[in-house]
Amino acid sequence: MKDDLTLNEYQSKALETAIYGEGSKINYPILGLIGEAGELANKYKKVLRDDGGILSDIKKEELIMELSDVLWYCAALAKDLDTDLNTICQKNIKKLLDRRARNVISGSGDNR
Repeated sequence: MKDDLTLNEYQSKALETAIYGEGSKINYPILGLIGEAGELANKYKKVLRDDGGILSDIKKEELIMELSDVLWYCAALAKDLDTDLNTICQKNIKKLLDRRARNVISGSGDNR
């Protein structure tokens, strides 16, 4: 496998490992995404609590591995929503650049 995958190449390869059935479409990746994001947050919380916020190389690698699980579920959910990771990234950048141009990148709310 090559070292530098595009997002869509990653999505295609990652989903070769998907084993949830059609009946779990959308549900499974959403719940998995929430769970993995929680694991990521919990590992970092323990860095703050136990290590004074100092991120060792070992803890950094653990966070990266949790983040890779988050990405897997993003890839699966994108597929279930009939899109791909490149399209999602392009839409996100377009949204962020528009917010920056209108000087509303700070704040909250989807429709700012």
